[in-house]
Parts: sequence; structure tokens; C-alpha cells
Amino acid sequence: MSLILGSSGDLKLLLGNEAIARGALEAGIRVATGYPGTPSTEIIEALAKIALKEGIYVEWSVNEKVALEVAIGASMLGLRSLVAMKHVGLNVASDAFMSLGYCGVRGGLVIISADDPNCYSSQNEQDNRLYGLMSYIPVYEPSDQQEAKDLTKYLFQISEEYRTAILLRITTRIAHTRGIVRLGDIVKIHRELYFEKDKKRWVLLPINARNLKRKIISRLKEISRFNENFKFNIKVQDGDEEIGIITSGISYLYSLEAIKTLGIEDKIALLKLSSVYPIPENMVKNFIRPLNKVIIIEEVEPFLELQIRQFIPKDIKLFGKNLLPRYGELNVDIIARTLSKFFNLSPHNKVPIEYMHKIERLKSIIPSRPPVLCPGCPHRATFYALKVALNSLKIKNAVFMGDIGCYTLGYFPPYEVIDTTLCMGSSIGLANGIAHFSKDIVIAIIGDSTFFHTGIPPLINAIYNKAPMLIVILDNMVTAMTGHQPHPGTGITAMSIKTKTIHIEKLVRSLGVSLVEVIDPYDIKKSIEKFMDAIKHIKVMNEIAIVISRRPCVLVELRRKNKRRLRNVIYEVDYGKCKRCFICYTKLACPAIRIENKNVIIDKSLCTSCGVCYQVCPFGAIKEKEVNING
Repeated sequence: MSLILGSSGDLKLLLGNEAIARGALEAGIRVATGYPGTPSTEIIEALAKIALKEGIYVEWSVNEKVALEVAIGASMLGLRSLVAMKHVGLNVASDAFMSLGYCGVRGGLVIISADDPNCYSSQNEQDNRLYGLMSYIPVYEPSDQQEAKDLTKYLFQISEEYRTAILLRITTRIAHTRGIVRLGDIVKIHRELYFEKDKKRWVLLPINARNLKRKIISRLKEISRFNENFKFNIKVQDGDEEIGIITSGISYLYSLEAIKTLGIEDKIALLKLSSVYPIPENMVKNFIRPLNKVIIIEEVEPFLELQIRQFIPKDIKLFGKNLLPRYGELNVDIIARTLSKFFNLSPHNKVPIEYMHKIERLKSIIPSRPPVLCPGCPHRATFYALKVALNSLKIKNAVFMGDIGCYTLGYFPPYEVIDTTLCMGSSIGLANGIAHFSKDIVIAIIGDSTFFHTGIPPLINAIYNKAPMLIVILDNMVTAMTGHQPHPGTGITAMSIKTKTIHIEKLVRSLGVSLVEVIDPYDIKKSIEKFMDAIKHIKVMNEIAIVISRRPCVLVELRRKNKRRLRNVIYEVDYGKCKRCFICYTKLACPAIRIENKNVIIDKSLCTSCGVCYQVCPFGAIKEKEVNING
């Protein structure tokens, strides 16, 4: 049974993302949409698994803008809807998001932004609470898994009461840590569905938008007054009424633990806010009135700090990002050190030595794990074949435009086929700007899911404006980086319903690309030949060529083989033939290959039997060893 299902009162150990999914179920949602993106992915995954059983509609949309528009459409009919995306996904959805602030909603609509402080799996660490200021959409932030569930449920009620979308901001530590969650009742809401024809609301002509702007400013004031008694805002403790901390989200738990670690509970008043925009001004004023100093503890930007500075009395000193970093994650250690210094604690009252030693000891024993493509990853073979093709044609200065996906690891040696990575779809977009003027060949590298996401418009632009480039579409037939979610090229929906498969080669040929090659990257010789043909075509015809490198993600293939107990070929090195050139190690760089005592070793526990090293070896020193049965 799915983790998010269960009876009211049951205790479950849930990820924050799973808790949010459960909260949405308890609120009676009927529609959930999103696009896979760490750290948000598990929200839609959890709902997709139980969608048919619970009678809700769940989809992986082609991108975040479409996901939001689908949910807005459902809301216009009166349905409660949820949209989940990572922080940079809201950039993609922002066009619709900004207008949504004006027109508002009918059925409750909650938008989850999963922010990623410290850029664990992202190109930036933007703080999406700032989107609330720009869009006039209220922003809320949970502090733990139980609150994530309860707050999500409650926000649908607020959304409908004030006819506004709600932005729920979480961070990686809330999304991807587990906590005990007490379940509530799952609600089924039955409503008459109809589209409310209200042209002055839904049609954002200037004459309507100007009127709506006045209304949303008034609405925000109402919500601010509501937030004064918001049940998730809590004055946690009273101190000596001289120093106070105001915090939100996971920073609250860090602060609480740091205060206890330092033993200064009696010296600090603590206020935890869940309604971070619009801020409950009077509540904050009442909290800070008896204080001399206030510290704002938050990740990443000074969002609360900026709001509070507008009304804090001049005789109260406010501290925030002048004490704490504006980048990276906060943690107990950072906050404890900051407070210890702030209070000028004597050495024996500082963070306990045993605690500090434990932190340092953990840092020393945890091995460094640089990111690497999996053994047998088809992208590795593609990169190898591409580099060989370029070298064979004596092309030394190709410009490689990269994109978002596992293949961004092509940035590292020995591949070095990623010169840029900006955002989803930007490989082809940036190549448009460079191809018209560069003397060097321009190569855009993009994955299949990313291509469907935002790669098609810049491709059309390149065709229309005649920008010569090589586009390499890495088709591993799944959205691999975020955990193997389906996309339009897989022929299956989020709810495991068979659907039409969008074939990339048919699509790009229909747009007028004359040279489109589909290769199997495990066939190294043929892949090199096709890459060379494509590059020659660009040079002669001065137009686009596309190579689609198609091979299922190796992890998906391994699971399939294990399930069906299919036979695997194992490879070993014939040391009589091996010349110790180490090409298999230095040029292919498969993690299953290592050097010991100047000998090449193929690790059987890591080898996935792709056979690429067998083809790469110039001396035929790698051979089939045996056949085994998986499972």
C-alpha cells in the first residue's frame, strides 16, 4: 500500500514531499500536475501511484508552465488543484503565475515551490518567496513534515476563501527528510463543475488588469489581517525580553536546536512564522515591542528581514544577513556559532566540544563522492563517439552547448563536451546566438525530456533563421535524472496509462530538418561514422543536422533484465594482449574500470555488460568472460 494512504490517526514516517501529497488528499484535491525536478518530484509521484484508486487526475506535464495552466483550468471549473515544481521550474511557469496573481482562482489552487539552498541539484539557489512580492500571491512555509501535511490541507481553504492561488515554499531539507506524521481524514469534495464566464476577471486586457490590480492589493491587506491569527504562526518561547529571534521554515528547527545546544533558552524570545507573505505585521510588532535586539534567521534571501525593516522601531537593532550567510544552507552548527558569538559566550558555554568534535569527525570519515555517469550509461558512449568523430575530422575547437540532465556530467574530464549550462532548453537556444557568428562548429547537447520541455521552440527558431549547428538529442527514453518519470516520448502517462508515443525523429523531420540520424551509442563504430556524416553535412550545407542517440537508461535496463532473469555478458582483460595504453580507463572513464598495480581491472560488481570498453580497446584485450543470469 502507498505510504500516503491510511486511516485518520495513523502514524506514518513520511518524506516532506509525501506529507504534502497526503495533505492535498485530505483537502480533497481532484487534479495534481507538475514536471519532474529535484527536490519536488516525490509529490507528484506519490499522488500518481494512488490516482486511479482515489479518483484524482495526475499528470507529468510537458513543462512547468503547462502544468500550472492545466491546474488553473481545473480551478476555473471549481476543482481543487495542486502544482509541484522545483524552484527554477517557477521561472518557466512565471508568465502564467504573474497573471494568476491578478485573476485569482475559483477552486483552491496551491503551487509548491521546492527550493534548493546550496544548489545540490540545481543551477542556482534562488529564493522563490520573492515571487510572492512580484505576483501578489501569498506565500507560506512549513517547518517540519507534520506541518507540511497540515498546512497544505489548510491552504486550500484559504485559497478558496480569498479566491487566490497560494505559493507553498519548501526547501530540500523539508522535502527529502522523513518525520512522523499523524494522518487525518481523506476528503472527497463533490461539486457541480462549470466554467464561470467572467470576462472582466479572466481576460487580462489592460482595462481589466488595471481594475484587478486594485482588487488584489486590497485582497493582500485582508490576508495580512487573517495572518495575524494564523494558527501555524507560533510564539515558541519567552526570553528575558531583550533579544528575540524571528524565523521560518527549516531554519526554525535549526534555531531551536542551536538555542538548546547553547543552553540559552531563557535569554531568547522565539517567534516562528509560517505565513511569510504578507507578513502579520501587528503580530510581529507585538513580539518585538519589549525587545532591544531582533535576529532574523532564514534561508536564502533576507525576505522576512526586508519586510520587518519597513516597520521596526528605530530603537530596536535588527540583525539578519549581516550575521548569517546569504548563500548555501543553514544548519545547527552555523546558527549555534553565530549565536555564541553574538552573545559573547565564555568558552565553556559555547557549542559543546563533544558536539563540535562529532561534526568534524563525520566530515573527515564521509568519503568524497564526485558525481559520475553510471557504469554503462549510454551518454558516456555517445560522448566518446562524438569526441572521436571530431578528432578524426581534425576539429579542435568545437563549441559545446549543454543543458539540464545527467549528461551535464559531460562537463568533467575526459569528455569535456559541455561548455555552457544555463537552463532547460538553453543548449539549442544559446547555439542559435553563437552559430550565426562562430567560425567553429556549434554542438547543442540536450536530453529527450528536456527537448520536449523547452527544446522544441529554439529548434524551430534555428530552422526558421537558418542557424547551422549539430544537435545531439540524448534519448534514454525516460526522465532519468529525477528518478525515471515518463515523458511524451515514453508512451505512458504518470498514472501508468498507455498513450501515444511522440517520436522525436518524426517530429524534427516534420519541421524540415533534412539530416536526422538515429544511433545506438553502444555501437561505437557506427556512431562515430554517423557523427562524422552529420558534421560534414553542416559544413557543406550550412544547416542543421540532428543525431538522436537512443538507448534506454542503463538503470532501467538492469531492472528489466533482473526482473526477467535475462543473461548478461561479463567482460575481463586478457593481460597477454593488453598494452597498458589505458584508453579504456582514461578516455572512456567507466567507473567499473580501475587501475591496480598498473593493470586494468573490470569490476564485475559494477559492470553492466554494455560492451563499450570491448569496442574501444585498440588491441582486442577485453573479451567476453562468461554468461551469468541476473537475479
